[in-house]
Amino acid sequence: MQTRCDLTIAYSLNELNAVANQVLKSVKSKTILFYGNMGTGKTTLIKALIEALGSDDDVSSPTYSIVNEYSLSDNVIYHFDLYRLKSIEEAYDFGIEDYLQTEGWLFIEWPELIKNHLDVEYNIIELSISEQNKRILTLK
Repeated sequence: MQTRCDLTIAYSLNELNAVANQVLKSVKSKTILFYGNMGTGKTTLIKALIEALGSDDDVSSPTYSIVNEYSLSDNVIYHFDLYRLKSIEEAYDFGIEDYLQTEGWLFIEWPELIKNHLDVEYNIIELSISEQNKRILTLK
């Protein structure tokens, strides 16, 4: 169930914190699916979002762990990188359905495998790089 919210922002990396705050004010769901080619800044944006939400945890890419958990004063953030998964069964093997039932924030990179299995509302962020080397963020 995709939640409608359309916003497009072109930004440079020094504007990242302001962009993260703008995204958080614009999303309609705590579940966000991140799309974009390698190197477009998905993890970098997620780090800024986690910081903007108030977490003091060190943020790193969950490429090998598949999911990282970050603490907030009153909630939790789960950051997924599903790039290495080959099937939905692999997602169920690590218990993704339990994470999807939480009240926490869910930031999911490479969500193609699980998108059709989501029973929660979500927003989509698509990232690309312009010819001027700016990041183009489209929030849907």
